[in-house]
Amino acid sequence: MKRLRPVDLGREHGLSAQAVRNYEQDGFLPPAERTPTGYRIYTELHAAALRTFLALVRAYGHATAGAVMNAVHADRTDDALTALDHGHAQLLRDRETLASVRGAVEHLAGADDPASEEGTGSDTGSDTGPFPLSIGEVAHRLRLTPATLRTWEAAGILLPARDRATGHRLFHPGDVRDAELAHLLRRGGYRLPHIAAVVGQIRTAGGTSALSAALTDWQERLTARGLAMLSAAAHLDTYLTAAAHDGRG
Repeated sequence: MKRLRPVDLGREHGLSAQAVRNYEQDGFLPPAERTPTGYRIYTELHAAALRTFLALVRAYGHATAGAVMNAVHADRTDDALTALDHGHAQLLRDRETLASVRGAVEHLAGADDPASEEGTGSDTGSDTGPFPLSIGEVAHRLRLTPATLRTWEAAGILLPARDRATGHRLFHPGDVRDAELAHLLRRGGYRLPHIAAVVGQIRTAGGTSALSAALTDWQERLTARGLAMLSAAAHLDTYLTAAAHDGRG
């Protein structure tokens, strides 16, 4: 089998030889054999592992990519697949939230009076169940912490009403929609001031151009992430097959 140096593996991806060595040390590549003088000996299997890891980074992020490769090299295939499943589940939730937000935009754009009498926005009709919700219930629904929602409130993103007797926050359907939109845009990399402006637009229906642009941008991000996941899956399948033939799988 052809012998490769760290610099050979790194050159393909614009990485330094040290970065390649670090990836091996972190378990993202299989252990390399050494020459009598201590130099690492890499092979095409290591090159395939590096391609797989970097493809996973593009699709799922560095933490998940590292967890997958570590699981693979520890012969914990199910753990690797479970980590990927979580990424796909998050992508699906993002798609569903985006569809919900788009529906809310269309509802507000067509409403004569977009502001609901309850809460800070209108009910899209997609929410069922008892309202208002507590801050803990909204946090659980969005898989966030109450502290995050309080931060968003301080930034002007959320404007929940308060119970006159207890002072507790009351989240009506429109408030939950605002929180869903904020969660979506936050995962898209938007800063809190920008999110506050976008949510303010949909809340008041005073203009949807910025909101539409943000949603279009996020749709493109979701599509790119989905395609990156397909590419990463192909790389991982190729690597697992190669590792099995090499006796490491």
